[in-house]
Amino acid sequence: MSPSRIFAFAACVAAALSLLVGQPAGAEPGSPPGTPPLHSAADQHSPQHFKDVIANLWEWNWLSVAKECTNVLGPNGYAGVQVAPPQDSLTRSGHPWWEVYQPVDYKLTSRMGSEDQFKAMVSTCRAAGVKVYVDAVINHMTGQGNISYGGVSYTHYSYPDYGYADFHHYPADCPEPDNGIHDWNSFQEVTHCELLGLADLRTESDTVRATLAGYLNKLIGYGVSGFRVDAAKHIGQTDLAALESRLNNTLDGDRPYMALEVFPGSPGQLAPEAFEGQGSLLGFDTAYELKSAFMGSIALLKGFGAGLLPSDKELAFVQNHDTERNGSTLSYKDGATNSLATQFLLASGYGTPQVYSAFKFAGGDDSPPADANGYVTGTDCSTTWACVDRDPAILHLVAWHNAAARADVANWYDDGANLVAFSRGDKAWIAINNGTAAGTIDVQTGMPPGTYCDVISGSSAGGMCTGPTITVDPRGFAVVTVPAKGSLAFTLGDRAHA
Repeated sequence: MSPSRIFAFAACVAAALSLLVGQPAGAEPGSPPGTPPLHSAADQHSPQHFKDVIANLWEWNWLSVAKECTNVLGPNGYAGVQVAPPQDSLTRSGHPWWEVYQPVDYKLTSRMGSEDQFKAMVSTCRAAGVKVYVDAVINHMTGQGNISYGGVSYTHYSYPDYGYADFHHYPADCPEPDNGIHDWNSFQEVTHCELLGLADLRTESDTVRATLAGYLNKLIGYGVSGFRVDAAKHIGQTDLAALESRLNNTLDGDRPYMALEVFPGSPGQLAPEAFEGQGSLLGFDTAYELKSAFMGSIALLKGFGAGLLPSDKELAFVQNHDTERNGSTLSYKDGATNSLATQFLLASGYGTPQVYSAFKFAGGDDSPPADANGYVTGTDCSTTWACVDRDPAILHLVAWHNAAARADVANWYDDGANLVAFSRGDKAWIAINNGTAAGTIDVQTGMPPGTYCDVISGSSAGGMCTGPTITVDPRGFAVVTVPAKGSLAFTLGDRAHA
Protein backbone atom coordinates (compact mmCIF):
# COMPACT_ATOMS: atom_id res chain seq x y z
CA MET A 1 0.00 0.00 0.00
CA SER A 2 1.40 3.44 -0.90
CA PRO A 3 2.25 5.91 1.89
CA SER A 4 -0.68 8.15 0.96
CA ARG A 5 -3.11 5.21 0.98
CA ILE A 6 -1.75 3.99 4.31
CA PHE A 7 -2.62 7.26 5.95
CA ALA A 8 -5.90 7.73 4.14
CA PHE A 9 -6.79 4.32 5.61
CA ALA A 10 -5.57 5.51 9.01
CA ALA A 11 -8.03 8.39 8.90
CA CYS A 12 -10.85 6.01 7.96
CA VAL A 13 -9.97 3.66 10.81
CA ALA A 14 -9.91 6.54 13.28
CA ALA A 15 -13.30 7.71 12.11
CA ALA A 16 -14.79 4.23 12.19
CA LEU A 17 -13.42 3.38 15.60
CA SER A 18 -14.00 6.81 16.79
CA LEU A 19 -8.70 6.20 17.65
CA LEU A 20 -0.43 15.58 29.92
CA VAL A 21 1.60 16.13 31.55
CA GLY A 22 3.67 14.18 33.73
CA GLN A 23 3.50 13.91 37.42
CA PRO A 24 5.90 12.41 39.89
CA ALA A 25 4.69 9.24 41.52
CA GLY A 26 1.62 9.95 43.63
CA ALA A 27 1.15 13.50 42.32
CA GLU A 28 -1.83 14.90 40.42
CA PRO A 29 -1.57 15.54 36.68
CA GLY A 30 -1.04 19.13 35.62
CA SER A 31 -3.99 21.50 35.90
CA PRO A 32 -5.68 22.85 32.77
CA PRO A 33 -3.75 25.78 31.30
CA GLY A 34 -4.41 29.13 32.93
CA THR A 35 -6.40 27.73 35.82
CA PRO A 36 -4.00 27.23 38.73
CA PRO A 37 -5.43 26.52 42.19
CA LEU A 38 -6.82 29.58 43.96
CA HIS A 39 -5.10 30.55 47.16
CA SER A 40 -7.16 33.45 48.43
CA ALA A 41 -10.48 35.18 47.93
CA ALA A 42 -8.67 37.96 46.06
CA ASP A 43 -7.34 35.42 43.56
CA GLN A 44 -10.88 34.65 42.45
CA HIS A 45 -11.10 38.06 40.79
CA SER A 46 -7.65 38.10 39.22
CA PRO A 47 -7.91 38.03 35.39
CA GLN A 48 -4.66 36.11 35.09
CA HIS A 49 -6.41 33.03 36.41
CA PHE A 50 -8.98 33.08 33.64
CA LYS A 51 -6.87 32.87 30.48
CA ASP A 52 -7.04 29.32 29.21
CA VAL A 53 -7.77 29.43 25.45
CA ILE A 54 -5.17 27.59 23.36
CA ALA A 55 -4.55 28.24 19.67
CA ASN A 56 -3.60 25.11 17.74
CA LEU A 57 -1.34 26.48 15.00
CA TRP A 58 -1.11 23.15 13.26
CA GLU A 59 2.04 22.71 11.16
CA TRP A 60 2.98 26.42 11.23
CA ASN A 61 6.74 26.90 11.10
CA TRP A 62 8.54 28.25 14.14
CA LEU A 63 9.08 31.76 12.79
CA SER A 64 5.38 32.13 11.97
CA VAL A 65 4.31 30.81 15.38
CA ALA A 66 6.57 33.35 17.10
CA LYS A 67 5.08 36.20 15.07
CA GLU A 68 1.54 35.06 15.81
CA CYS A 69 2.26 34.90 19.54
CA THR A 70 3.60 38.46 19.50
CA ASN A 71 1.11 40.07 17.13
CA VAL A 72 -2.14 38.14 17.67
CA LEU A 73 -2.27 35.57 20.46
CA GLY A 74 -0.69 37.50 23.33
CA PRO A 75 -2.44 40.85 22.69
CA ASN A 76 -5.84 39.16 22.33
CA GLY A 77 -5.86 37.06 25.47
CA TYR A 78 -4.85 33.58 24.33
CA ALA A 79 -3.21 31.59 27.10
CA GLY A 80 -1.31 29.08 25.02
CA VAL A 81 -0.32 27.73 21.63
CA GLN A 82 -0.04 24.12 20.48
CA VAL A 83 2.72 23.53 17.94
CA ALA A 84 3.73 20.71 15.60
CA PRO A 85 5.97 17.76 16.54
CA PRO A 86 9.49 19.25 16.61
CA GLN A 87 11.53 16.05 16.43
CA ASP A 88 13.35 14.79 13.32
CA SER A 89 11.12 12.74 11.04
CA LEU A 90 11.12 10.89 7.75
CA THR A 91 10.97 12.84 4.50
CA ARG A 92 9.01 11.47 1.55
CA SER A 93 8.25 12.50 -2.02
CA GLY A 94 5.49 15.12 -2.03
CA HIS A 95 6.05 15.80 1.68
CA PRO A 96 2.61 14.84 3.04
CA TRP A 97 1.59 16.41 6.34
CA TRP A 98 1.96 13.12 8.21
CA GLU A 99 5.74 13.02 7.82
CA VAL A 100 6.15 14.71 11.21
CA TYR A 101 4.17 11.93 12.90
CA GLN A 102 6.84 9.37 11.95
CA PRO A 103 9.90 10.13 14.11
CA VAL A 104 13.44 9.05 13.29
CA ASP A 105 15.29 10.60 16.21
CA TYR A 106 14.75 13.29 18.83
CA LYS A 107 16.96 16.02 17.46
CA LEU A 108 14.97 19.18 16.75
CA THR A 109 15.59 19.15 13.01
CA SER A 110 12.01 19.17 11.80
CA ARG A 111 10.46 20.63 8.68
CA MET A 112 9.18 23.51 10.87
CA GLY A 113 12.67 24.89 11.46
CA SER A 114 15.91 24.45 13.35
CA GLU A 115 16.51 23.86 17.04
CA ASP A 116 17.60 27.47 17.51
CA GLN A 117 14.42 28.68 15.79
CA PHE A 118 12.35 26.40 18.04
CA LYS A 119 14.03 27.74 21.19
CA ALA A 120 13.56 31.33 20.00
CA MET A 121 9.88 30.67 19.26
CA VAL A 122 9.24 29.29 22.73
CA SER A 123 11.02 32.25 24.33
CA THR A 124 9.15 34.76 22.16
CA CYS A 125 5.76 33.22 22.92
CA ARG A 126 6.44 33.11 26.64
CA ALA A 127 7.48 36.76 26.54
CA ALA A 128 4.10 37.50 24.93
CA GLY A 129 2.29 35.71 27.77
CA VAL A 130 1.56 32.61 25.67
CA LYS A 131 2.57 29.16 26.92
CA VAL A 132 3.76 26.56 24.41
CA TYR A 133 2.40 23.01 24.19
CA VAL A 134 4.14 20.50 21.94
CA ASP A 135 2.58 17.69 19.92
CA ALA A 136 4.56 14.71 21.24
CA VAL A 137 4.86 11.55 19.12
CA ILE A 138 6.11 8.98 21.63
CA ASN A 139 4.21 5.76 20.86
CA HIS A 140 6.15 4.79 17.76
CA MET A 141 8.86 5.57 15.23
CA THR A 142 8.54 5.35 11.44
CA GLY A 143 7.03 2.67 9.27
CA GLN A 144 8.68 3.46 5.95
CA GLY A 145 11.44 5.41 4.23
CA ASN A 146 15.19 5.47 4.91
CA ILE A 147 16.20 9.13 5.32
CA SER A 148 15.14 11.94 7.66
CA TYR A 149 14.97 15.72 7.50
CA GLY A 150 18.07 15.73 9.71
CA GLY A 151 19.93 13.60 7.18
CA VAL A 152 19.77 10.42 9.29
CA SER A 153 19.79 7.06 7.49
CA TYR A 154 17.70 4.38 9.20
CA THR A 155 15.83 1.14 8.72
CA HIS A 156 12.68 -0.25 10.35
CA TYR A 157 13.63 -1.06 14.01
CA SER A 158 17.06 0.55 13.71
CA TYR A 159 17.33 4.24 14.63
CA PRO A 160 19.90 6.45 16.36
CA ASP A 161 18.19 6.01 19.74
CA TYR A 162 16.72 2.51 19.40
CA GLY A 163 17.41 -1.01 18.18
CA TYR A 164 15.32 -4.11 17.51
CA ALA A 165 14.85 -4.95 21.21
CA ASP A 166 13.26 -1.57 21.90
CA PHE A 167 10.10 -2.45 19.92
CA HIS A 168 7.15 -4.81 20.28
CA HIS A 169 7.19 -7.90 18.05
CA TYR A 170 5.21 -11.04 17.24
CA PRO A 171 4.77 -13.39 19.01
CA ALA A 172 6.22 -12.31 22.35
CA ASP A 173 4.29 -9.04 22.49
CA CYS A 174 1.79 -8.92 19.65
CA PRO A 175 -0.34 -12.01 18.94
CA GLU A 176 -0.77 -11.17 15.25
CA PRO A 177 1.76 -12.66 12.76
CA ASP A 178 1.86 -9.43 10.72
CA ASN A 179 2.50 -7.44 13.93
CA GLY A 180 -0.53 -5.25 13.18
CA ILE A 181 -3.69 -4.41 15.14
CA HIS A 182 -6.64 -6.56 14.08
CA ASP A 183 -8.89 -6.36 17.15
CA TRP A 184 -9.24 -2.69 18.02
CA ASN A 185 -11.01 -3.59 21.27
CA SER A 186 -8.12 -5.74 22.51
CA PHE A 187 -5.95 -3.87 24.99
CA GLN A 188 -2.98 -6.10 24.21
CA GLU A 189 -3.19 -5.55 20.46
CA VAL A 190 -3.84 -1.81 20.69
CA THR A 191 -0.87 -1.28 23.02
CA HIS A 192 1.57 -3.98 21.82
CA CYS A 193 0.98 -4.25 18.08
CA GLU A 194 1.85 -1.77 15.35
CA LEU A 195 -0.48 1.07 14.46
CA LEU A 196 -0.57 0.80 10.66
CA GLY A 197 2.98 -0.45 10.34
CA LEU A 198 4.59 2.15 12.62
CA ALA A 199 7.39 0.61 14.71
CA ASP A 200 5.77 0.32 18.15
CA LEU A 201 8.03 1.35 21.01
CA ARG A 202 8.43 -0.96 24.00
CA THR A 203 7.24 1.74 26.40
CA GLU A 204 7.35 -0.68 29.34
CA SER A 205 11.14 -0.73 28.92
CA ASP A 206 13.24 1.39 31.27
CA THR A 207 15.56 2.23 28.38
CA VAL A 208 12.72 3.49 26.20
CA ARG A 209 11.13 5.44 29.06
CA ALA A 210 14.43 7.11 29.87
CA THR A 211 14.96 8.08 26.22
CA LEU A 212 11.45 9.52 25.87
CA ALA A 213 11.70 11.38 29.16
CA GLY A 214 15.03 12.83 28.07
CA TYR A 215 13.40 14.21 24.92
CA LEU A 216 10.38 15.68 26.72
CA ASN A 217 12.50 17.11 29.55
CA LYS A 218 14.73 18.82 26.99
CA LEU A 219 11.63 20.58 25.63
CA ILE A 220 10.49 21.46 29.15
CA GLY A 221 13.94 22.93 29.79
CA TYR A 222 13.47 25.17 26.75
CA GLY A 223 10.25 26.53 28.26
CA VAL A 224 7.57 24.15 26.97
CA SER A 225 4.60 23.92 29.35
CA GLY A 226 3.05 20.63 28.33
CA PHE A 227 2.20 18.17 25.59
CA ARG A 228 -0.50 16.83 23.32
CA VAL A 229 0.28 13.10 23.40
CA ASP A 230 -0.25 11.53 20.00
CA ALA A 231 -1.71 7.99 19.95
CA ALA A 232 -1.90 7.92 23.77
CA LYS A 233 -4.44 5.08 23.63
CA HIS A 234 -1.71 2.92 22.05
CA ILE A 235 0.70 3.59 24.92
CA GLY A 236 -1.66 2.65 27.75
CA GLN A 237 -2.16 4.01 31.23
CA THR A 238 0.64 2.21 33.07
CA ASP A 239 3.35 3.25 30.65
CA LEU A 240 2.02 6.81 30.44
CA ALA A 241 2.06 7.14 34.23
CA ALA A 242 5.59 5.75 34.44
CA LEU A 243 6.81 8.19 31.79
CA GLU A 244 5.02 11.11 33.42
CA SER A 245 6.74 10.32 36.72
CA ARG A 246 10.09 11.07 35.05
CA LEU A 247 9.14 14.53 33.78
CA ASN A 248 10.46 17.73 35.32
CA ASN A 249 8.40 20.68 36.43
CA THR A 250 8.03 23.49 33.90
CA LEU A 251 9.98 26.74 34.14
CA ASP A 252 6.93 28.19 35.92
CA GLY A 253 7.21 25.53 38.62
CA ASP A 254 4.08 23.67 37.49
CA ARG A 255 3.59 20.07 36.50
CA PRO A 256 3.44 19.89 32.70
CA TYR A 257 -0.06 19.81 31.23
CA MET A 258 -0.83 16.94 28.87
CA ALA A 259 -3.81 16.23 26.68
CA LEU A 260 -4.11 12.63 25.54
CA GLU A 261 -5.29 11.48 22.12
CA VAL A 262 -7.76 8.72 22.95
CA PHE A 263 -10.44 8.35 20.29
CA PRO A 264 -13.91 7.31 21.51
CA GLY A 265 -15.44 4.03 20.44
CA SER A 266 -13.64 1.38 22.46
CA PRO A 267 -14.70 -0.12 25.80
CA GLY A 268 -13.03 -0.65 29.14
CA GLN A 269 -9.34 0.14 29.41
CA LEU A 270 -9.37 1.75 25.94
CA ALA A 271 -12.21 4.22 26.56
CA PRO A 272 -11.27 7.89 27.02
CA GLU A 273 -12.73 7.83 30.56
CA ALA A 274 -10.20 5.18 31.54
CA PHE A 275 -7.35 7.65 30.92
CA GLU A 276 -8.59 10.49 33.14
CA GLY A 277 -6.01 9.61 35.80
CA GLN A 278 -3.19 10.30 33.33
CA GLY A 279 -4.32 13.77 32.21
CA SER A 280 -6.83 15.61 30.07
CA LEU A 281 -8.43 14.10 26.98
CA LEU A 282 -8.77 15.46 23.46
CA GLY A 283 -12.34 16.61 22.89
CA PHE A 284 -13.58 14.41 20.06
CA ASP A 285 -16.96 14.09 21.80
CA THR A 286 -17.33 17.89 21.81
CA ALA A 287 -16.39 18.19 18.15
CA TYR A 288 -18.87 15.51 17.08
CA GLU A 289 -21.69 17.09 19.10
CA LEU A 290 -21.02 20.56 17.73
CA LYS A 291 -21.05 19.33 14.14
CA SER A 292 -24.34 17.52 14.71
CA ALA A 293 -25.97 20.63 16.18
CA PHE A 294 -24.59 23.19 13.74
CA MET A 295 -25.59 21.01 10.80
CA GLY A 296 -29.05 20.58 12.34
CA SER A 297 -30.49 22.55 15.24
CA ILE A 298 -28.33 24.44 17.72
CA ALA A 299 -31.31 24.59 20.09
CA LEU A 300 -30.23 21.05 21.00
CA LEU A 301 -27.13 22.51 22.66
CA LYS A 302 -29.11 23.55 25.72
CA GLY A 303 -27.30 21.96 28.65
CA PHE A 304 -24.15 21.57 26.55
CA GLY A 305 -21.54 19.48 28.33
CA ALA A 306 -23.93 16.98 29.87
CA GLY A 307 -22.92 13.53 28.70
CA LEU A 308 -19.47 14.66 27.63
CA LEU A 309 -16.21 14.08 29.49
CA PRO A 310 -15.78 16.13 32.69
CA SER A 311 -15.16 19.77 31.81
CA ASP A 312 -11.90 19.91 33.74
CA LYS A 313 -10.62 16.85 31.86
CA GLU A 314 -11.26 17.96 28.29
CA LEU A 315 -9.23 19.93 25.75
CA ALA A 316 -12.27 20.90 23.68
CA PHE A 317 -12.20 21.81 19.99
CA VAL A 318 -14.39 22.12 16.91
CA GLN A 319 -11.97 20.17 14.71
CA ASN A 320 -8.40 18.96 14.49
CA HIS A 321 -6.20 17.76 11.63
CA ASP A 322 -7.63 14.25 11.55
CA THR A 323 -11.31 15.10 11.87
CA GLU A 324 -11.33 17.94 9.35
CA ARG A 325 -9.96 15.51 6.77
CA ASN A 326 -12.22 12.53 7.47
CA GLY A 327 -15.36 14.68 7.61
CA SER A 328 -16.39 13.68 11.14
CA THR A 329 -16.40 17.33 12.25
CA LEU A 330 -16.72 20.81 10.83
CA SER A 331 -13.77 22.47 9.09
CA TYR A 332 -12.72 25.85 7.73
CA LYS A 333 -14.55 24.83 4.55
CA ASP A 334 -17.83 25.33 6.45
CA GLY A 335 -17.14 29.06 6.61
CA ALA A 336 -19.48 31.04 8.88
CA THR A 337 -20.89 27.84 10.40
CA ASN A 338 -17.43 26.85 11.58
CA SER A 339 -16.84 30.31 13.03
CA LEU A 340 -20.17 30.24 14.90
CA ALA A 341 -19.43 26.79 16.32
CA THR A 342 -16.06 28.04 17.56
CA GLN A 343 -17.77 31.08 19.08
CA PHE A 344 -20.26 28.82 20.84
CA LEU A 345 -17.48 26.67 22.26
CA LEU A 346 -15.68 29.72 23.61
CA ALA A 347 -18.91 31.08 25.08
CA SER A 348 -20.10 27.82 26.62
CA GLY A 349 -17.57 27.64 29.43
CA TYR A 350 -17.07 23.92 28.82
CA GLY A 351 -13.60 22.40 28.83
CA THR A 352 -10.29 24.06 28.03
CA PRO A 353 -11.12 25.52 24.59
CA GLN A 354 -8.80 25.21 21.64
CA VAL A 355 -9.03 27.23 18.40
CA TYR A 356 -7.66 25.43 15.34
CA SER A 357 -5.77 27.18 12.50
CA ALA A 358 -4.08 25.26 9.69
CA PHE A 359 -3.41 25.22 5.96
CA LYS A 360 -6.08 24.85 3.29
CA PHE A 361 -6.16 21.50 1.54
CA ALA A 362 -7.71 19.73 -1.42
CA GLY A 363 -6.47 16.19 -0.76
CA GLY A 364 -6.22 14.37 2.53
CA ASP A 365 -2.44 13.92 2.30
CA ASP A 366 -1.56 17.41 1.06
CA SER A 367 1.67 18.99 2.28
CA PRO A 368 1.51 22.28 4.11
CA PRO A 369 2.88 25.12 1.93
CA ALA A 370 6.57 24.25 1.69
CA ASP A 371 9.71 24.64 -0.38
CA ALA A 372 11.04 21.95 -2.69
CA ASN A 373 12.76 20.19 0.21
CA GLY A 374 9.60 20.04 2.32
CA TYR A 375 10.45 22.82 4.78
CA VAL A 376 7.25 24.66 5.70
CA THR A 377 7.19 28.25 4.47
CA GLY A 378 5.81 31.30 6.27
CA THR A 379 2.10 31.36 7.06
CA ASP A 380 0.09 33.55 4.66
CA CYS A 381 -3.41 33.97 6.07
CA SER A 382 -4.62 35.75 2.94
CA THR A 383 -4.06 32.80 0.61
CA THR A 384 -3.03 29.28 1.59
CA TRP A 385 -3.83 29.18 5.32
CA ALA A 386 -7.16 29.32 7.18
CA CYS A 387 -6.25 31.42 10.22
CA VAL A 388 -9.35 30.93 12.35
CA ASP A 389 -7.45 32.09 15.43
CA ARG A 390 -7.36 35.65 14.10
CA ASP A 391 -10.94 35.80 12.76
CA PRO A 392 -12.18 39.08 14.36
CA ALA A 393 -15.27 37.37 15.81
CA ILE A 394 -13.09 34.67 17.38
CA LEU A 395 -10.67 37.22 18.82
CA HIS A 396 -13.59 39.08 20.40
CA LEU A 397 -14.94 35.83 21.84
CA VAL A 398 -11.55 34.95 23.38
CA ALA A 399 -11.72 38.20 25.37
CA TRP A 400 -15.42 37.55 26.10
CA HIS A 401 -14.55 34.03 27.31
CA ASN A 402 -11.86 35.37 29.65
CA ALA A 403 -14.24 37.98 31.09
CA ALA A 404 -16.99 35.39 31.64
CA ALA A 405 -14.85 32.73 33.28
CA ARG A 406 -16.24 30.71 36.16
CA ALA A 407 -19.76 32.04 35.72
CA ASP A 408 -22.42 29.47 34.86
CA VAL A 409 -24.60 29.51 31.76
CA ALA A 410 -27.93 31.18 32.59
CA ASN A 411 -30.93 32.82 30.91
CA TRP A 412 -30.94 30.33 28.05
CA TYR A 413 -33.21 31.16 25.11
CA ASP A 414 -33.75 29.29 21.87
CA ASP A 415 -36.30 29.45 19.10
CA GLY A 416 -36.47 25.69 18.83
CA ALA A 417 -34.21 25.77 15.79
CA ASN A 418 -31.06 27.79 15.08
CA LEU A 419 -31.13 30.93 17.21
CA VAL A 420 -29.92 30.77 20.81
CA ALA A 421 -28.98 33.30 23.47
CA PHE A 422 -27.61 32.96 26.98
CA SER A 423 -25.63 34.74 29.65
CA ARG A 424 -22.72 33.67 31.79
CA GLY A 425 -24.13 34.75 35.13
CA ASP A 426 -24.21 38.54 35.08
CA LYS A 427 -20.76 38.82 33.47
CA ALA A 428 -21.50 38.43 29.78
CA TRP A 429 -24.25 37.72 27.24
CA ILE A 430 -24.31 36.33 23.69
CA ALA A 431 -26.77 35.49 20.92
CA ILE A 432 -25.89 33.16 18.03
CA ASN A 433 -27.96 32.78 14.87
CA ASN A 434 -27.05 29.79 12.74
CA GLY A 435 -30.06 30.38 10.52
CA THR A 436 -30.19 31.87 7.04
CA ALA A 437 -32.40 34.83 8.01
CA ALA A 438 -32.00 37.52 10.65
CA GLY A 439 -34.01 37.00 13.82
CA THR A 440 -35.43 39.55 16.27
CA ILE A 441 -35.88 38.40 19.85
CA ASP A 442 -36.94 39.94 23.17
CA VAL A 443 -34.95 38.10 25.82
CA GLN A 444 -33.78 38.18 29.40
CA THR A 445 -30.05 38.90 29.37
CA GLY A 446 -29.38 38.65 33.10
CA MET A 447 -27.25 41.78 32.78
CA PRO A 448 -27.56 45.09 34.65
CA PRO A 449 -29.55 47.79 32.80
CA GLY A 450 -27.66 50.07 30.46
CA THR A 451 -26.39 50.45 26.92
CA TYR A 452 -23.70 48.02 25.80
CA CYS A 453 -21.44 47.81 22.78
CA ASP A 454 -21.71 44.75 20.55
CA VAL A 455 -18.15 43.45 20.41
CA ILE A 456 -18.67 41.09 17.47
CA SER A 457 -19.12 43.77 14.83
CA GLY A 458 -17.48 46.58 16.76
CA SER A 459 -15.76 47.31 20.05
CA SER A 460 -16.07 49.31 23.24
CA ALA A 461 -12.71 51.02 23.05
CA GLY A 462 -12.59 53.72 25.67
CA GLY A 463 -16.25 53.09 26.45
CA MET A 464 -17.26 54.33 23.02
CA CYS A 465 -19.07 51.94 20.68
CA THR A 466 -17.62 51.51 17.21
CA GLY A 467 -20.52 49.27 16.15
CA PRO A 468 -24.13 48.57 17.14
CA THR A 469 -25.39 49.05 20.68
CA ILE A 470 -27.65 46.84 22.78
CA THR A 471 -29.97 48.38 25.37
CA VAL A 472 -30.81 46.35 28.46
CA ASP A 473 -33.92 47.62 30.26
CA PRO A 474 -34.38 47.76 34.05
CA ARG A 475 -35.81 44.23 34.03
CA GLY A 476 -32.70 42.86 32.27
CA PHE A 477 -34.48 42.36 28.93
CA ALA A 478 -33.21 43.45 25.52
CA VAL A 479 -34.75 43.47 22.07
CA VAL A 480 -32.10 42.54 19.52
CA THR A 481 -31.90 41.55 15.88
CA VAL A 482 -29.27 38.88 15.32
CA PRO A 483 -27.98 38.76 11.74
CA ALA A 484 -28.18 35.57 9.68
CA LYS A 485 -25.17 33.34 10.30
CA GLY A 486 -24.04 35.92 12.85
CA SER A 487 -23.86 36.79 16.51
CA LEU A 488 -24.08 39.59 19.06
CA ALA A 489 -22.16 39.68 22.33
CA PHE A 490 -21.07 41.94 25.17
CA THR A 491 -19.58 41.71 28.65
CA LEU A 492 -20.14 43.76 31.76
CA GLY A 493 -17.07 45.77 30.79
CA ASP A 494 -18.58 46.76 27.43
CA ARG A 495 -21.03 49.29 28.85
CA ALA A 496 -21.12 52.36 26.63
CA HIS A 497 -20.47 55.83 27.99
CA ALA A 498 -23.09 58.48 27.41
